[in-house]
Amino acid sequence: MIELGPQLRRQLLTFQRNEITEYHIYRKLADTIKEPNNRKVLSRISNDEYKHYEVWKKYTGKDVRPAKLKVWFFYWIARIFGLCFSIKLMEHGEENAQETYGGLTSEIDEMAAVAEDENSHENALLEMIDEERLRYTGSIVLGLNDALVELTGALAGLTLALQNARLIALSGCITGVAAAFSMAASEYLSTKSEETDKDPLKAAVYTGLAYILTVIVLIFPYLILPNYYLSLVIALVAAIVIIFAFNYYISVAKDVPFRHRFLEMAGLSMGVAGFSFAIGFVLRILFNVDV
Repeated sequence: MIELGPQLRRQLLTFQRNEITEYHIYRKLADTIKEPNNRKVLSRISNDEYKHYEVWKKYTGKDVRPAKLKVWFFYWIARIFGLCFSIKLMEHGEENAQETYGGLTSEIDEMAAVAEDENSHENALLEMIDEERLRYTGSIVLGLNDALVELTGALAGLTLALQNARLIALSGCITGVAAAFSMAASEYLSTKSEETDKDPLKAAVYTGLAYILTVIVLIFPYLILPNYYLSLVIALVAAIVIIFAFNYYISVAKDVPFRHRFLEMAGLSMGVAGFSFAIGFVLRILFNVDV
């Protein structure tokens, strides 16, 4: 065993803890996968992580426990948000480790081999993952984007025109549900006419559900608060949060830029809302409506 300085020893113990933690994460994920090839790849990677753990143990001479909280965190992230998102999120964390490995190749003989293994992990994962929810991302985007743009605009216009929280909620709900079924039907017909491996019915369901869930979130403030202006503000903030969360998910799961997509989607929704609010103000004056 080579003589380790205090700083290098701390680094290797950190690597060792990361490797045994990721070994347990990949092993638990492999146990949840039904597709044989995906399960085989995850099992292979978990075994590689354990070998890396043994490499660092040879230098530190010490056993290290896994970070159990991290193991359960990524396990449940995978169960809730999907295998792809969980693994990509974890692999993003490994990028820093790979850079550190590269800086220590002159001090530890096996460092280059471990770094190469870590690089091959990401490539193997990118090739193996084929999740249904990611294949229907376009349908989800369609439902979310249309609901956010259309309903934020409708709620803004209705807020100023009606000035009654219950009426606004009722009108928004009718508008939203009708639009959700319309969008789902359009997505069904569109997917059916395309040459694609997507199931038209599933595409319609993903679109409709995304729309309905967005409608529920945006209308909810009007159902519990009497102040319709405050409800509008909360609905707009909720829209921004939905846009942020969805685009972050897609940026991680599909390795696409986050900032441009987020700003574009948020700009469209807020722009339509502002324009609709102004239209509601003008129409209220022109028709002298007082509800």
